[in-house]
Amino acid sequence: MFLTFEGGEGCGKSTQSRLLLQELCRRGIPAILTREPGGTVLGDKIRKILKIEQGMRIPPQTELFLFAASRAQLVTEVIRPALTEGKVVICDRFVHSTVAYQSCGRGLSQDMVEQINRQATQNLEPDLTVFLDMPSEQGLARKKQNPKDRFEKEDLFFHRRVRKGYLEMAAANPSRWLVVDAAGLSEERVFAVIREKIDSLLCPV
Repeated sequence: MFLTFEGGEGCGKSTQSRLLLQELCRRGIPAILTREPGGTVLGDKIRKILKIEQGMRIPPQTELFLFAASRAQLVTEVIRPALTEGKVVICDRFVHSTVAYQSCGRGLSQDMVEQINRQATQNLEPDLTVFLDMPSEQGLARKKQNPKDRFEKEDLFFHRRVRKGYLEMAAANPSRWLVVDAAGLSEERVFAVIREKIDSLLCPV
């Protein structure tokens, strides 16, 4: 099973994805957790360029191709081999991040973004995408690190476009998305909702 976690800045997806990995391991279910961009030697180098390094202008098209390169390496080197071995793969961000950030946020053509995603993933799609929904203002306020990365530095309107894009994708394919109110629920309750959904997939009635 291939599970992805999505959401805006500060929504808690990294925390929830780690909690899910711990729960699956506790049950003896083979599972791995990876992330985007990153997860491989090449991907981690690209992550540094995309998120950490300052004073470098990266046009939206370049950004798109860098994410795609990291994703192609991750799918080939980590995700597909793990799925072949029968493991549950949890990924902190995947293709929907690129649609939300580079298309809805940056304004690139969604058709182009989706076409490049298909090439990078070899048409691999998540079995379930967990979207932790939170107002952009609240998510950004949670981010305490300094200096902020390139995406956290974007204005509020950018992050609102990203959130709107996520909600539209979830509404268009509700059977493959789980939308969780990450703003109104406690961390424990958010995980309980996620765990209940995963249980229904792992052990269908």
